[in-house]
Amino acid sequence: RAHLEEGGGEAVIGITRAHLEEDAGKLNHVGGSGNVSTATHSLADYNRAGVALLEIVTEPDFKNGKEVSAYGQELRRIVRYLKASDGNLNEGSMRCDVNVSVKPVGRKRFGTKVEVKNMNSFNAMARAIDYEIERQEKLYKEGRGDEIVQETRTWDDQNQRTVTMRKKEGLADYRYFPEPDLNPLVCSQNYVKIVREEMPELPNEIRDRYKSLGLPDGDIQVLVEDENLVRFYDEILSASISNSNSSREVNISKQAANWLTNDLLAFVKNEKLSTPYDLKLKPEEIAEFCFLIENGEISGKIGKDILPDLLTNGGSPRKLVEEKGLMQISDPAEIEKIVQKVLESNQSQLEQYRSGKTKLKGFFVGACLRESGGRANPTLTDEILTRLLSEG
Repeated sequence: RAHLEEGGGEAVIGITRAHLEEDAGKLNHVGGSGNVSTATHSLADYNRAGVALLEIVTEPDFKNGKEVSAYGQELRRIVRYLKASDGNLNEGSMRCDVNVSVKPVGRKRFGTKVEVKNMNSFNAMARAIDYEIERQEKLYKEGRGDEIVQETRTWDDQNQRTVTMRKKEGLADYRYFPEPDLNPLVCSQNYVKIVREEMPELPNEIRDRYKSLGLPDGDIQVLVEDENLVRFYDEILSASISNSNSSREVNISKQAANWLTNDLLAFVKNEKLSTPYDLKLKPEEIAEFCFLIENGEISGKIGKDILPDLLTNGGSPRKLVEEKGLMQISDPAEIEKIVQKVLESNQSQLEQYRSGKTKLKGFFVGACLRESGGRANPTLTDEILTRLLSEG
């Protein structure tokens, strides 16, 4: 399954075969803009020659460049989680060549396929495929379908188009034949079962697990993109939180995902940290921070206010909140006193509100929060304020 980031959803992609071959090295194009179509000459690099390559061939199940890009990114996540490769396209650790063919409406068979190579990013891959589809469709519509020949084209990123690289031989010209010195390798079902059991949790399984926690798709995709982030998030969830004041079960999964994928991850990037494990704020402290908010002991606003201090110095969020006297006021009687004081201090606005200017409610909400130093429970404050405003 390939998870589609844009618009969500999934596409099921069939696998034709997977086989091992040897890397033949690579060409470095010199001069011009650095691509094969403008280079003055090319240098052959044989440092990788002989390194084992795994080639995975898919069925023609893709409809556009976006789906191919999504499949490629999911495949890269898998090999990274398996520690099989870093999957970096720009370094040649992973390469994607694409066969593109189209067919006019009503025709059963696809037309001549064209191979597109030299796409060094997933964005370039999506653009190259969509360009090639459009090029072939245009030729068909103009009655020039016979000009689509079996060939290899390269993606010219500078001009955003594919250009002819070389004409393609037929399948027979590759002279495929079984390697006589290699015996067939047959894996028993028991061996396959053992390998599957030893494999780590893969991106799709993690994605399904996080969906069961009710996490938004956007947060899930950010987390799954980085194995370290997944491990860090799971440690936050599994951190033991001791709080005798809570009489109900508190689920911090959404709070933790939201803070981690936004504020905490932004701090990691801005401070040029390698992983979230470099934060001074540890998983158990982040769990405590999220618990305080989810349990209504502090508001999200107070959480936002104290987070820079926690990220800079680390330590217990509960201790910091108590030292600063920032515990949220959730006693209805105490909040009602605050609201009463605000209404008594703003008689003119109160009369206007009761005369029909109901937009002034925002003014009273802000005044109540200021009076409480931002500590009043927003939900309770709104309920009590609404009731007192309607009285009289």
